Amino acid sequence: MTEKYAVVVIGGGAAGLSAALVLGRARHRTLVIDAGEPRNAPAAHMQGYLSRDGMPPAEFLAAGREEIARYGVELVRDRVVEVEKGEDFTVVSAGGRSVRARRLVVATGLKDELPAVPGVAERFGRDVLHCPFCHGWEVRDQPFGVLATSPASVHQALIVSQWSKDVRFFLHTVAEKELSDEDLRRLAAAGVDVVPGEVAELVTEDDRLTGVRLTEGTTHPRSVLFTAPRAVPQTGLLERLGAELHETPFGAYPVVDATGLTTVPGVWAAGNAIGFSEQVVHAASGGYRAASAIVGDLLMTDLDAAVRRQSPA
Repeated sequence: MTEKYAVVVIGGGAAGLSAALVLGRARHRTLVIDAGEPRNAPAAHMQGYLSRDGMPPAEFLAAGREEIARYGVELVRDRVVEVEKGEDFTVVSAGGRSVRARRLVVATGLKDELPAVPGVAERFGRDVLHCPFCHGWEVRDQPFGVLATSPASVHQALIVSQWSKDVRFFLHTVAEKELSDEDLRRLAAAGVDVVPGEVAELVTEDDRLTGVRLTEGTTHPRSVLFTAPRAVPQTGLLERLGAELHETPFGAYPVVDATGLTTVPGVWAAGNAIGFSEQVVHAASGGYRAASAIVGDLLMTDLDAAVRRQSPA
């Protein structure tokens, strides 16, 4: 017989675990199915989370798993491969397990596709970074580079200039004519040097970034490189359920209300599954918000059913 849960949470990162914690404390039978691929795994520490500043991501997730277990929440390491909607939701995992759920939380996050420059992927999360709010303090006042991935990278170059006064903006495959006059004026005002030309590779010494080499041969001494990966939202399950998506400059994300409810009744999404800019603290908040809404939704559904049963025919 297929096991039935009040809620199945797909994804065990900050958003999924936060949702599971709220649901468990509300006495709802909850299952978390987690593939074990957190987005921030390459980072040694997570920053900017009050009371958890500097904590290693793996330690943060381990603490979260311990907390949800106190409230009877089950967690399995597996990957969801199919979800079907009927009277309930049927969730099938790669390991062959099939369960039913009254409600779903999809917290599958996103994948980062890095620029195909030799050295970038190998150093990502160490001295190749994407978020100055996450890592800026730790690398402050060092020589920064910013590797453009689109004209929108101008914003990243401007932001990181708050942590270093030595910033070089490598246009890479972006033509200078793609930048507006306003972009160029702002970069100049921020003291950011614009470097045209394609980047060939990163230069390292003793496992540290020491420079950025262009295809024409020039090497620019740099010890930190920021870049904006292409965000790939993991929306496959939501799409198969028929959830409506909307296009953004950072990819297609599900249309949700203020609680994370998608256009599919009974399905909530949270964390990086609904937005590129979600920090860990934002993701946890979104999971909490979705779970709170589900608790109320299940209560009203059950009360309405009880009222109908009591009403005279």
